[in-house]
Amino acid sequence: MVAVSGGVDSGVVAALCARALGPKRVLCLRMPERDAGDESSRLALELARALGAPTVEEPITDVLAALGCYRRRDEAIREVFPEYEPGWRHKLVRSEPTGGVIFFALVVERPDGTQERRRMPPDAYRALISATNMKQRVRKLLEYTWADRLGYAVVGTANLLEHDQGFFVKGGDGLADVKPIARLYKSEVYALARALGLPDAIAGRAPTTETFSLPQGQDEFYFGHPPERMDLLIHGRDSGVPAAELAASAGIGAEDVEIAYGEIDRRRVATEYLHAPPVILDPGA
Repeated sequence: MVAVSGGVDSGVVAALCARALGPKRVLCLRMPERDAGDESSRLALELARALGAPTVEEPITDVLAALGCYRRRDEAIREVFPEYEPGWRHKLVRSEPTGGVIFFALVVERPDGTQERRRMPPDAYRALISATNMKQRVRKLLEYTWADRLGYAVVGTANLLEHDQGFFVKGGDGLADVKPIARLYKSEVYALARALGLPDAIAGRAPTTETFSLPQGQDEFYFGHPPERMDLLIHGRDSGVPAAELAASAGIGAEDVEIAYGEIDRRRVATEYLHAPPVILDPGA
């Protein structure tokens, strides 16, 4: 069972499962939501048809509304933009990598098309993230509902960048029974997509967060660098490549590579809990 978003990661995972198990044994589950729009579900349908795999669409907007996702989100946004109205497009962006404290800003787009950015205080940021994380958790609930119904395993779609750097929601998109591409760099995933013959619109699609209504790349929300550079930075950090040596291929200065190395290390520490199993308390200890 694979949740397919129309992106390259879920496309490659679905194609690998179809190759290994036969397409009829792979359910491609599409779960559109109003902020992300219908494009992802349309591309995921194209993928399922190309693979010859069964597919089901389970829209999650009504469920999220009933849980208060959008209400809680709007309340958090109004702490920064009191004039905000539901329906205004928005996104969350991080500060540029400088080696200092990372802070986040909220960008809203008014009905006339003008955009404004304001820094988010910590309480509003946490309120917004806790609300929007419902999207990943509701999707995972439906994945396991279908897995229980069919007797299937849930296959995760996180690549190495996301898995290593903690770019996932605990109990949400980080939850799976099998994670086939968690050791593959993003560039390797793109290469696999081409080798597997995925539709061009999926094989070349830029990674997004699928969370906010304004277009948003993973670099501006989390990583601070585009995926192809993050591949080089993580590989360089883990291989002990000096910053000055990596700088030319990464397309940034040696000082910026050092800053990126530091962020990689700090994210690993900060998100270690996402990988940790539950703590079992021994009452006899």
